[in-house]
Amino acid sequence: MIERLPVTQGLQALLATLTGRPVGRRTVPLDAAGKPLPPPYTILYPLDRADDTNTIADNQTATVLDYQATFVSGPQPGIPDSRGGDDQAQWLADRAIKVVQRPADGSPGYTHPINVGDGVVCWKREAREAGGTDNAEDAIITSVIRYRLYLTTTA
Repeated sequence: MIERLPVTQGLQALLATLTGRPVGRRTVPLDAAGKPLPPPYTILYPLDRADDTNTIADNQTATVLDYQATFVSGPQPGIPDSRGGDDQAQWLADRAIKVVQRPADGSPGYTHPINVGDGVVCWKREAREAGGTDNAEDAIITSVIRYRLYLTTTA
């Protein structure tokens, strides 16, 4: 059976690399002192898990994991009365959709690897934009992508 935590950590690290912004798991990202970082940032939520390959010979070596990444815009630090906006949220999402980017030369695999742990391979990835939210009171706009990762063990 494939453990979720290494996969979650791998996706979190990839999203941080692609966006250049911090990524929190189920919470606002924190700085080294444990204080919330200001937006823009991403919050990654582990969602569904399926360990059945729907085959007669299912040997529990495959897993499908779903995640939601919420890209949070917000006021610009140090700029009074600034607000987060759709452009900022979409800017983050445009970078994060590269999780499913294929190599330009047509070679197999994905452009950006996800470190999912020893003996585990992410052989298929899917992403779909699932809308977003706004909160005028907090001056925050979000954009959401849901990812589905198909994993198998190599041993």
